Amino acid sequence: MARLALKGLSKQFGAVEAVCGIDLDVAHEEFVVLVGPSGCGKSTILRMIAGLEEASGGEIRIGERLVNNTAPKDRNIAMVFQNYALYPHKTVHGNMAFALRAQRLPKADVERRVRKAAAILGLDDLMERKPGELSGGQRQRVAMGRAIVRDPAVFLFDEPLSNLDAELRSRLRSEIKKLHQTLRATVVYVTHDQVEAMTLADRVVILNKGRIEQVGAPMEVYANPANVFVAGFIGTPAMNMIAAEIASDASTGPRILADGMSLPLDPRQALSVPIGMKVIFGIRPEDIALSAPGADATASVEGTIVTVEPLGAEFLLCFAVGVHELVAKIAGRALPAVGQRLRFAFTMAHAHVFDAATGRSLRRNPENSWQGE
Repeated sequence: MARLALKGLSKQFGAVEAVCGIDLDVAHEEFVVLVGPSGCGKSTILRMIAGLEEASGGEIRIGERLVNNTAPKDRNIAMVFQNYALYPHKTVHGNMAFALRAQRLPKADVERRVRKAAAILGLDDLMERKPGELSGGQRQRVAMGRAIVRDPAVFLFDEPLSNLDAELRSRLRSEIKKLHQTLRATVVYVTHDQVEAMTLADRVVILNKGRIEQVGAPMEVYANPANVFVAGFIGTPAMNMIAAEIASDASTGPRILADGMSLPLDPRQALSVPIGMKVIFGIRPEDIALSAPGADATASVEGTIVTVEPLGAEFLLCFAVGVHELVAKIAGRALPAVGQRLRFAFTMAHAHVFDAATGRSLRRNPENSWQGE
C-alpha cells in the first residue's frame, strides 16, 4: 500500500470548474471518505486518481510517483464501481481471476490470490456461480474480490453500496470496515450518504461545489463543523439553524435572540461574539430535550407540536416557536399529541453560532481556539 497526495488538483469541463484546486494527503493504510451532494466533484476526483479523467491542473502522486501522465493500468490502483462491472458469462472465480490472467501471472499465483480473497469475503461456496445467480450483495463482494486480488497500492470505491437496499447496505458497510482492518489498505471511498461516511472513515472530506469545506475525523466534523454547509450536511436529522442576533442581558449575560426565542449564549462563546452581531444559531435535534417539571427554564423555550415521527425507542418532534420550526430527537415511547404545548430544554454547551455574513463557525473547539475568523 502507499500514501496518496493531491496538490492543487483541478478539473474544468468547458467553462465549468468541477474541481477547484484541492489539496489532500491520504496516509498509508488510511480510509478516507469523500462525501458531498450531487455535483460536488467527488466522483470526478476519484476518476482523476484512477486516470479515467485527465486533470486540468495540479498533481496526483501515489507513493513517490507522479502519475498524471500514467495510464490507469500502470497506476497500481483497483476500483470498485457502483454497478459491479462483472462479466456476466464468467463465473465468480473467472471474474476474480481475469485481471491476473491478463497480466500472465503464474497459474498457481492466480489461484492463491483468488482463494485468499474468496476466503476473506466469504465467497468460497459461490466460486462456480455466474453473476446472474448471485444477489446484489454477493455481486458487490465479487467486485471487491476482483480488486483485492490485484494487491493494489490504493483502493478506490465509487458509491459501491448505492444500488443496494437499506439492510444490505448496513451489512456491507460492516464488511467493508472489517475488510479494511484485515488488509490495512489505503482507501479512498466516494459516497453521497453521510451515514456511510461517518461509519467507515478514518477521516471525512466534505466537498461542496468542487471545494473542500472541511477535513477531519467523523466525530470531530460532527462536533465542530467549520461552517453552515458542513453543519447542515453532517448529522441525521439535520441541525436546526435559525437566523438570530446577539443581545445583551444584565442578569444573564449575552443571549441569542430570534423570533419567539431568547437563549443564553454559552460563556465560552460569549467572549468573541460581539453584541448586536447577526448570527445563525444552530443546535442538533439530539441536543434538545423535553424540559422536566420544575427544571431551570433559562435555556428553554415553549413550542407547539407540529408533527410526531416514532422511530421505536425514540421519536422526532417537530415543534413551532414563533415563525420557526425545529426538530427534537427524544428518547422514549410515550408520544405527545400534535398541537400540544410543551417546554423544550436546549443543551447550550453543544449549540453552534455561525457568522451570518460568512457562514463560518464562531464556536470554540476542544483545543480552546476559535474556528471563526
